[in-house]
Amino acid sequence: MSTALESYINRTVAIITSDGRMIVGTLKGFDQTINLILDESHERVFSSTQGVEQVVLGLYIVRGDNVAVIGEIDEETDSALDLGNIRAEPLNSVVH
Repeated sequence: MSTALESYINRTVAIITSDGRMIVGTLKGFDQTINLILDESHERVFSSTQGVEQVVLGLYIVRGDNVAVIGEIDEETDSALDLGNIRAEPLNSVVH
């Protein structure tokens, strides 16, 4: 897995955590246990009644055991989204 992450360094990624949070930021580094270092990060908080709220986190570390999904964000497509008009139920936690 860590070899696949090398191509994401200094790119914008989205992380879905096992507790259902979505964190977007620039991947700056990782280790063998998939602990992640994100810069210029923010959490996207979804709501079925309001638009997506973006909570600024800045430099942020996500523990590897809390990572469910990692994916690269297409910055052009992402910047074209009108997050204020997107409605969605928050994600549930991962159940083992």
